[in-house]
Amino acid sequence: MFRRILIPLLLAAFGLSAQIANLAELKKRALAGDRAAQYSLGEDYRLGLAGADVNGADAERFYKLAAEQGMPEAQHALAVMYFEGEDIPQNYKEALRWFKAAAAQGLPESQFHIGVIYDGGLGVPQDYKEAVKWYQLTADQKMPDAEFNLGVMYQNGFGVERDYKEAARLFRLAAEQRGIPKAEYNLASLYDQGLGVSQDHKEAAKWYRDAAEQGLAEAQYNLALMYANGQGVEQNLAEAAMWYEKAAEQDQLEAQYNLGVMYAEGQGVAQDFHEAVRWYMSAAERGNRDSQYNLAGMYATGRGLLRDDEQAYKWFTIAAKAGDADAPKIRERLAARMTPHQLEQAAAAAEVWKPCTNKSECDARMR
Repeated sequence: MFRRILIPLLLAAFGLSAQIANLAELKKRALAGDRAAQYSLGEDYRLGLAGADVNGADAERFYKLAAEQGMPEAQHALAVMYFEGEDIPQNYKEALRWFKAAAAQGLPESQFHIGVIYDGGLGVPQDYKEAVKWYQLTADQKMPDAEFNLGVMYQNGFGVERDYKEAARLFRLAAEQRGIPKAEYNLASLYDQGLGVSQDHKEAAKWYRDAAEQGLAEAQYNLALMYANGQGVEQNLAEAAMWYEKAAEQDQLEAQYNLGVMYAEGQGVAQDFHEAVRWYMSAAERGNRDSQYNLAGMYATGRGLLRDDEQAYKWFTIAAKAGDADAPKIRERLAARMTPHQLEQAAAAAEVWKPCTNKSECDARMR
C-alpha cells in the first residue's frame, strides 16, 4: 500500500529533476549563442514549461537574444509580449520594431499586427492607409482576421474609398473559414440592408444564425428580431424569446428590453411579470430608456413587484431626462397621488442616479 504511494512520488521527483537538468542544459546552450535554445527558453519562461516558473523578464531576455540573431519566430513572440504587456510593461514602439523585423522575413502574423497598430494608432499616429496596406498583404495570404479587418475598412471608408461590395466579398472570405463570428455578423448585416449585395433577408438570417451559434450577442439579438417579425424565417415567437434570452444574458440591452416585453405580454413565453421586471431592471440600470419607462410602469401598477410610487416617479423622471416623450405626462398623473415628502425623495433619487458601468455594479443594484 505504501509502495503504491511512493512509486509515483519518486517518478514525479525524477521527472522534476530531469526538467531542471534539461532547463540547465538549455540555458547553457542559450548563453553560448544557440538561438533555437534561446527561443525555447523564452517559451519556457513565458508559459511556465519544462520546470521553469513564469517570468516575463527572463522570457523577454531570451526571446530578445534569439530575435537579435534574426529568428523571426522569436521576433514575433517578443513583439507580442510588448504589444500585450504580457508579464512585462506594454511598449507599442518596441512591439512595432520587432513586428517589422519579423514581417520583413515574411511572417504573416507580424504583418497583420503592424496593420492593427496603425489601425488603432497604438504608439504611432493613426494611419488607416498604412493599416490597409498591411491588412491587404495578409488578406492576400488568406488570413481570416486580415480579411475581416480589411472588410471593416472598406465598409467604413477608412483608408480606402467606401466599397460595400468589396466589404461583402472580404467578410464572406473570412466567414467561410469560420471562427470569426463578427465577419458572419457583418455579412448578414449587409444582406439585411442590401448594401453591396442584393437585399436578402433569408441569407441575412443564415449568417446571423452562424454568428449567433458562436455566441455573438448582436447576432443573437438580430436573429431574434427576424424570428419575431417573420423576416427571412418563419415567424416563431418562442424561437425569438430563446435568442433574445441568449443575447440578454450577455447584457445586450435591446434584447433585455424586448425579452421583458415578451414576458410582460406572454409572447413566446408564459406571461411572467417577475421575469419582465428582472429584464427591464437590468437594462434600465444600464441606461436603456424604454426599459426605464416600462420599469416605472411596473412600479406604478404593482406588477411583478410591490407597488412603489417613489420608484415609479424616479424611473419616469429618468426616462424623461433620456428623452421619452410620454414619461413626463404619466409622471404628473402619478404625482397627484403622492405626498410632498414622497415627491421630494423620488426627485432626489432620480437626480443622483447614474447608469452602472460594470457588471458587478449592475448585479449589486439588482439584488
